Amino acid sequence: MIAIERKFDEELYLTSETGRCLYHKYAEHLPIIDYHCHLNPQEIAEDREFEDLGEMWLSGDHYKWRCMRTFGIEERLITGDASYHDKYMAFASILPKLVGNPIYIWCALELKRYFGIDEPLSGKNAEEIYARTKALIREKHMTRRWCMEHSNVKLVSTTEDPVDDLRYHKQIAQSGCSTRVITAFRPDKAMFLTNKDFASYVGRLALAAETPITSFPDLLIALERRLQYFKEVTGTTVSDDGIPFFAWENWTEREVEEIFQKALAGEKLKKKEKNKYQSAFLYHMGKIYARNGFVMQLHIGTYLDANTSRVARIGQSTGFDCCDDATAVISVGKLLNALTEIEELPKTILYPLDGTKIETWAILAAGFCDSGVRGKVQLGAPWWFNDQPYGIKRQFEACANLYPVSLSVGMLTDSRSFISYPRHELYRRVFCNYLGELVEKGEYFSSEENLKEIIEDVCVRNVNDFFAFNVAL
Repeated sequence: MIAIERKFDEELYLTSETGRCLYHKYAEHLPIIDYHCHLNPQEIAEDREFEDLGEMWLSGDHYKWRCMRTFGIEERLITGDASYHDKYMAFASILPKLVGNPIYIWCALELKRYFGIDEPLSGKNAEEIYARTKALIREKHMTRRWCMEHSNVKLVSTTEDPVDDLRYHKQIAQSGCSTRVITAFRPDKAMFLTNKDFASYVGRLALAAETPITSFPDLLIALERRLQYFKEVTGTTVSDDGIPFFAWENWTEREVEEIFQKALAGEKLKKKEKNKYQSAFLYHMGKIYARNGFVMQLHIGTYLDANTSRVARIGQSTGFDCCDDATAVISVGKLLNALTEIEELPKTILYPLDGTKIETWAILAAGFCDSGVRGKVQLGAPWWFNDQPYGIKRQFEACANLYPVSLSVGMLTDSRSFISYPRHELYRRVFCNYLGELVEKGEYFSSEENLKEIIEDVCVRNVNDFFAFNVAL
């Protein structure tokens, strides 16, 4: 019988002696800047105590929902009307079977870091652990803000649409919350002009911006007003554009105006017209970001709502999205080049979802850097389907020879969960072990002080400087 140590191992992923030393000495206790997530600002403002571990784990976490469906668990116990206790019990029954899956490790980290539990959860001890965690939630008054404070989170950036009035961000700012909460400006709905509600959305945007929108230039004016409002209210410098599919197409301003008017009228557009509009839209938004001091984040290659019947029944962002490689590197390259030619390229982060082609995006990013700015265009953190040890290490190994890892702005959660911050810990463990392996193989032999600086830069300083957050570290 193989002897198995049945508890959480504090040397997780630290397989090299040098890596262990680097992590525990320099990375373990660094604060967190979570510059991209999907936390609900209303929940932060209201700061309600969690009901139980079921709510903590299964309220809004599409990673776990997706996984539960693969085991054939009925939807009532996933996103349905079952109690959080029953949903938790259904999830606990499958957790031991998630061998090799990051959800297993994420849950182990969350149990350890928030509840001090280092034993593995299974159907056998699920009720006991449920009772223990519920008692600790009450004893420590585990609220949304408690989770952020407990994890030493200095700043989080939620993600809001330009029409959002940011009422909850205002409440948070006035409440004395110890974690600074800003938001990313995400104008996707103004770009997706073939959506059936495009015209009504433009109307809502006009009301929010307090300016009429009857033309494409009017749309850009309204968006810039809202972007400036976002900056005024939260101090943000973060934008976020999702481009599930993007194909660069040259355009004229007259063509774009005609396409915009057709979309407002609900007329059917040709593929080429859609491409022209989106090319013009991203180009002009890049100019807006540049002159307002925003970082342009491009999330590339999502295949949204793949299972249309389930999305219609359950809703969007519930675990039915996939990844795609339809957006060509050359299309994003042409966007970056067009902005470079007029000297209005903002700081940019590229997030390709197809991790198998990560090297080509790293090469593209390096081709558009500029004097005076460290890592002006860079490869973003491995995200969504890639934010696990294999994807993180793959990105280090594949891209370090193409783009300096030391310039990276590090990890993000991209999460709707308030206890997902151990993903930063996981990233830091893998990163320190990667550095340790390089040292022990003789591939890196500069000083320990150099390594200390690299670790602190990648984990927290680079992101603070890149976005000009000015967080006291």
